[in-house]
Amino acid sequence: MMSADDELGYVYLPTSSGTNDMYGGHRPGKNLYTSSIVCLDVRTGKRIWHFQTVHHDLFDYDNPAAPILTDITVAGRRIKAVSQVTKHGFVFVLDRATGKPVWPIEERRVPQSNVPGEKTSATQPFPTKPPPFERQGLQEDDLIDFTAELRAEAVAIIKQYRTGPLFTPPSVRGDQPGAVKGTLQLPGSNGGTAWTGAAFDPETSTLFIPSKTNPFSADLVKGNPQETDLDYRAATRPLVAGPRGLPLVKPPYGRVTAIDLNKGERAWMVANGDGPRDNPAIKALNLGPLGQAVRSSAIATKTLLFVTEGDQLNPRTPPGGGGRKFRALDKDTGQTLWEIELEAGANGAPMTYLFNGKQYVVWAIGGQRHAAELVALSLP
Repeated sequence: MMSADDELGYVYLPTSSGTNDMYGGHRPGKNLYTSSIVCLDVRTGKRIWHFQTVHHDLFDYDNPAAPILTDITVAGRRIKAVSQVTKHGFVFVLDRATGKPVWPIEERRVPQSNVPGEKTSATQPFPTKPPPFERQGLQEDDLIDFTAELRAEAVAIIKQYRTGPLFTPPSVRGDQPGAVKGTLQLPGSNGGTAWTGAAFDPETSTLFIPSKTNPFSADLVKGNPQETDLDYRAATRPLVAGPRGLPLVKPPYGRVTAIDLNKGERAWMVANGDGPRDNPAIKALNLGPLGQAVRSSAIATKTLLFVTEGDQLNPRTPPGGGGRKFRALDKDTGQTLWEIELEAGANGAPMTYLFNGKQYVVWAIGGQRHAAELVALSLP
């Protein structure tokens, strides 16, 4: 994945996290150029600039999608920018010629690891604008509160884990009764956003970001010398469900966020999909859409924003978290104008094309029980 600026002759590469994803005791330091945006001269391969979005990554927060070229106007000044959406819920907006932040990015102190041999980065970069588009970190105030009983059950679940703000490091999973099972990581290591990325409207300078709220357990175990030379390695990293088949945290569980990149501000946010509102524990509450906790993707056209729901049969999808709908949203408000339900959820981003004077939108669907296929739609 990459983006290219033909005028400058530069390409922009998102890079992955280091090995092992969640234990860095054998790779001290910031680990350049992991979890970075790297700008190269396409003619020579020379590095022009780089920006690291996560130092000494212990969270599998690699940059999952290609950076987006975003021409924006900030305080009356036209800027050729590049915008990187991340798994951990940030948008890093940089001048694509120099790599300098459009708005200040602050190095803030973050929680430290207690895992033997680990040396956590003391600080991590936090954009001051735009605001995060996802829930970050997990503490008691983030838990579901549809009813007092569900809230109490959710509190009991998180007491088994280490919790804290964004960048709370992974922890060793204990085997004894009452031992900590790991660190609750939110966003989880598949996002936030994932490889599906975001959509950009160049006419309004609006970025549309599908994302999901889906906690993981960042758990470590000691490395088996017969299998690895790592002192510790990532364990099962399970999704952590809440009480009675519900998610652990407050909704929405899948969302679309619109960000005005001229101002660095959120324009709107809406839930993407119904989510588990028909779960017996909450069905009588007659809740509105709660959002599907799956990878979704979007494409912005001149008139509409098209958004998918991810494959409902993905093994990483929590119970009731998937969806099979494809919808058109109003770009100014996020209101659903039209939707259709198919036999499977999407597993790729939509695209649009013109043929014989007719506009089409096409995307891939499929799952463990439905063969992969392309679906194309158009107006009559």
